[in-house]
Amino acid sequence: MNNLFDFTDESKKTLYLTVLVPLPVDIDFTYKYVVDKDFEEELVGRRALVFFRGKKINSFIIGQSLSSPQVKFEIKDIIEIVDGQPFFDERQISLARWLGSRYFCSHGEALSTMLPSGKAGKREFFLEAEEYEDYSPHTLSQQQNDAVAALTSGGADRNFYLYGITGAGKTEVYLRAADYYIQHGQSVIYLVPEIALTHQLLDEIKKRFGSRVAMLHSSITPLKKFQEWKRIREGGAMIVVGARSAIFAPVENLGLIIIDEEHESSYKSGNSPRYHARQVAMYLASQTDARILMGSATPSLEAYYLMNKGIFKKLELTQRLSGGQMPQIKIIDMSSQEPPFSQKLLEEIKAVKDSGGQSVLFLNRRGFSYFLHCKSCNYKMECPDCSVSLTYHKEKNRMQCHYCGYSAAPITVCPNCNSYDVGYSGFGTELIEDKLQKIFPHYNIARVDTDSVRKKGYLKEILDKFKNREIDILLGTQMVAKGLNFPGVKLVGIILADSSMNLPDFRAAEKTFALITQVAGRAGRFSKDGRVLIQTYSKDSDIIKAAAKMDVDEFYKKELQIREILFFPPFSRLFRIVVRSTDQELAMQTADDIGELLEKNLDSDVSLLGPAEAPILKVAKNYRYQIVLRSRSFDKIFCLVTKNLSSYRLPNSVFLEIDPDPVSLI
Repeated sequence: MNNLFDFTDESKKTLYLTVLVPLPVDIDFTYKYVVDKDFEEELVGRRALVFFRGKKINSFIIGQSLSSPQVKFEIKDIIEIVDGQPFFDERQISLARWLGSRYFCSHGEALSTMLPSGKAGKREFFLEAEEYEDYSPHTLSQQQNDAVAALTSGGADRNFYLYGITGAGKTEVYLRAADYYIQHGQSVIYLVPEIALTHQLLDEIKKRFGSRVAMLHSSITPLKKFQEWKRIREGGAMIVVGARSAIFAPVENLGLIIIDEEHESSYKSGNSPRYHARQVAMYLASQTDARILMGSATPSLEAYYLMNKGIFKKLELTQRLSGGQMPQIKIIDMSSQEPPFSQKLLEEIKAVKDSGGQSVLFLNRRGFSYFLHCKSCNYKMECPDCSVSLTYHKEKNRMQCHYCGYSAAPITVCPNCNSYDVGYSGFGTELIEDKLQKIFPHYNIARVDTDSVRKKGYLKEILDKFKNREIDILLGTQMVAKGLNFPGVKLVGIILADSSMNLPDFRAAEKTFALITQVAGRAGRFSKDGRVLIQTYSKDSDIIKAAAKMDVDEFYKKELQIREILFFPPFSRLFRIVVRSTDQELAMQTADDIGELLEKNLDSDVSLLGPAEAPILKVAKNYRYQIVLRSRSFDKIFCLVTKNLSSYRLPNSVFLEIDPDPVSLI
């Protein structure tokens, strides 16, 4: 006998939707969605709100079928289809699967990383196209012409590197090449290390390409990012500009990927998936037959090596444009000077101001003082959650941790020995600003670091004032080393060149050299009287000497010899495995177990370093132990890790981070 309540609504049909969830679960899930019988829309490429493990989350629809899968459990209903139309397609799904498999995360996590998180409202918003005056392009030098010709020819080369001194006109080559591809109906992705520092570049791009430009970066709202993504998908933008994640832009007919300042570590993601934009670009280019154009005055050591091997086609720019010359550089030995300023630096600042010029001062440490300590027992005020000293910030009158954000009031009495003899040591940009204002009370001084630029629009306001010569001294951290191209800069002072040189990381020398060279390159771009003063306690260091000569080739040749002896990149590929837990004993034991497991199954071409404490043992209450794997073959390490760790059961409260090709071992 039929159940009275069994009935089929013939005006409806059930769709079975396959979804990915943005969680570390690498399985495709099926949900059902009841629609009208005449419903014919494609739901693949949209997001769906679903119940998953008792919570509502947005998932990604990657499959659609009328056939019910043969399962022994009840298939749950979709709560809601989030998007009115698809905003990702099979290309993004395929890329997410590659990203997930290479960087040890689920395909759902990878897709979530790639896609914007915003949601279009009931009313559609469209970005107004901005109108710009007709643009008159600059006249190119012969070297620039040759570079553009190589990039726009039909040759076999696909990977290019624009290797040019600071101020040699790399940006103009990028933009000419981009214009060529756009004119021929192809799209361009233009990556920059930090979008906040590229106001001059963005203005230039808008002048040339107007409404064909789309911006994708973290400082725009989720809604605006969603709108830009939609506009790119619909073909409304031909050139996409942004930081690391812009590499995932859904462009049609990709012709060229530009990676400006290729050496910058910000192209590597610090969270899962730990991808490098350069690696993703090379994969995309292989799938689309696009060309890649990287560029820097200080290439990463890997890129420099590949250039000289001919794997990257080298395009050189050796002359400064705009009438500028490379600055005169002088090393100042601080061992006999009173920090933070040498007498020579103070004299030069005054002389530059008297001549109508401007100065840029660089220190790669923010805050007022680097640490607070007791002079009686050497107690240091450290972060309770991280193995680092707290930094004093005078503006807030707080001690802050630059790793986890912990803050506390500064002490006046030592908690260890009850001494009142406590004081500050070291110095950061806040202290430098304070001292400068006392020494030069009538100068206009501005500071740019991550503390000062939190206020929206502050950085652009300061750089505009600097451009208009309303500021005499611009002081800052790495922010002043990038993107500044101002005619008034006659002097660059590097307050302390040693700050990153002795870090326990195999890239410390490379990073120090690049930073000094880049910041020194801000001087003399438009004149022949640029000067750079490098203050250091290591005047005999080969790194400092090579940077002072701006001799990139000499430094790289020596550093490559050291890397080859030590078997570090570019002569090997690295995987860094970090085991972390709030339980130190458990973290250490797990790292030992994993190390033992890997060592037991090592290929003869793979070597293992560790397990050992990470250079900063504790971060955000988590104790960290690391293992480093090295081999000439990426695939051999990848197979070793995948085979042995994919089914390894971690103890509760222990987390594992696997980082292929790490940019730092700290």
